[in-house]
Amino acid sequence: MKTKHHLFHAMPRSALLSACTGLALCAATGAVAQTSLNPSIRVGTPLNQINFGETSVPPLPQPEALWPDPFGMNTWLRDRGVAFLLDNTNEFAGNIGTVTPGYGLRKGSSNAGQYGFENDTDWERLAGLTGFSTHAVFVGRYGIPASRMFGDNVAPSQEIYGAGGNVAVHFVYAYGEETLWHGRFDVAAGRIPFLNDFSSNPLYCNFMNNAFCGNPKASSDNTAHSSYPDSVWAVRFRVRPSVSTYFQTGVYFSQEGIYGVQQYRTGFKLNGADINGEAIPIEFGWEPIFDHGTLPGHYKLGYARDTVDHQDVYFDGNENPWALTGLPRRRDHGANAAWALVDQMLYHFKGGAKDAGITFLGGFYYNDEKISMRSQQYEGGFLGRGFWAARPKDGIGINFSYIRESALAAKTQELQLLQGVLPGNLLNGAYGPQSYGMNLEVNYQIHVYRGMTFAPDFQYYFNPGGQRTLRDTAMLGFKTHIELF
Repeated sequence: MKTKHHLFHAMPRSALLSACTGLALCAATGAVAQTSLNPSIRVGTPLNQINFGETSVPPLPQPEALWPDPFGMNTWLRDRGVAFLLDNTNEFAGNIGTVTPGYGLRKGSSNAGQYGFENDTDWERLAGLTGFSTHAVFVGRYGIPASRMFGDNVAPSQEIYGAGGNVAVHFVYAYGEETLWHGRFDVAAGRIPFLNDFSSNPLYCNFMNNAFCGNPKASSDNTAHSSYPDSVWAVRFRVRPSVSTYFQTGVYFSQEGIYGVQQYRTGFKLNGADINGEAIPIEFGWEPIFDHGTLPGHYKLGYARDTVDHQDVYFDGNENPWALTGLPRRRDHGANAAWALVDQMLYHFKGGAKDAGITFLGGFYYNDEKISMRSQQYEGGFLGRGFWAARPKDGIGINFSYIRESALAAKTQELQLLQGVLPGNLLNGAYGPQSYGMNLEVNYQIHVYRGMTFAPDFQYYFNPGGQRTLRDTAMLGFKTHIELF
């Protein structure tokens, strides 16, 4: 649910060419996913790759679209600093492997998707407010991930599901942004998801599994780290000391009811009645472009601390295992998280477009295991585009993730089994003690037509849900994206 991705907001705020230069392969799937990608593209675009043009506001997003200028409307609006985008992401997956008997699990397939509407407004162009812009996103979501059927609760097979409230229109975010000194300083305030800007990378949403798209899945274990499609009241600051470096921080006011129906079903309940603390992240990024401007890379280091009272996964208030005593779980004040992310184009195909090449992706994420299900995540993979001259916009991707579950949570699950708790009712909804799990995903992205992509997708689960009691299994499906305008 916390993942990671917005179909239409997935495209760049900087000019499309500049964004693809800086991100190498972001256009592969229209950048659709569980995290809104405009903000992370802004982070991942060095100053020398942004053409500010006539205003201090970076260019409005303008992705390739099926109907780029209906009745001349978009041209008229964009000339006045207003952009509207509409798109759909759909993800289908089915189990083609084995299912563990005896737990009531089953083989099956399912579909999940999202339609989204985005507005970006350059108020400097529209009303003369220097450097000021606003951004808003609304979505509707449907379906469930097929991986639930065989017992996985750690890496959903379809990242686009969840937290949409089962309503026709779900409010995701709206915020104002001030950009000064040609991008050297940027501040945003309003309703913003924590994971829009921090530990994010648009390239991750070339993949369908939620372990990858739109952030490393471990990043959303802590509910103080709000994730698309839900946001919190926040303010975020970003400075660029040099062309290829940035530093950003902010304050995000955590809400206890996030992702729940009572507080967040439609997303329009904007009161702060359930604010239960603050999360303060910091992130440093280096964005070099090697080999005479042909090999872009992005290197990120980050840390976050919050002031929320979290439920301990093992101890009660008397420092005894709550699974044995039945007493309320201990409240742990504050939690830590840290991450390191990298993407680097290793080879550029001569004569190809600026995003034609082979790019390496890698990442690490750490959580406090006393309050988390996923304590560590490691991932690495490759993306390729432009390798086939006859199909220059097609791409291929392979990614691998290793997720280490909390050892303290596993101890609780072992004690629950000894107490007669049935599989499926253990902590985290597990069927057995969770230790570690791995996911492999391979896809081929087909550029069908202007604004349309179709990506056949294969996934393999080792220890589904981090549970060695469940059999390894495989999935086959596809991901589509249509950018209407």
